[in-house]
Amino acid sequence: MKGHKCPKCGSTDIFAGTDVYPKSGPFTSNSIPISLTSIAALDNYVCGECGYVESYVAETEKLKEISKKWMKTKDSERGEK
Repeated sequence: MKGHKCPKCGSTDIFAGTDVYPKSGPFTSNSIPISLTSIAALDNYVCGECGYVESYVAETEKLKEISKKWMKTKDSERGEK
């Protein structure tokens, strides 16, 4: 939905939580754990029509850390989408 259109219903009534505070920290839910000592803040996009939500890792440098710590899915190992 970063492209401003909902992939589920086609609406352009999209809201971005990119500036929601606090984005990360020990008491927030707008993040995912990477390891015991690291978390990745999320940017959330919500469709105002159907309620569909997409989340993206806010800091691109965290993607490299995730690729080292997390297990790949079977589809991505085969190169499928």
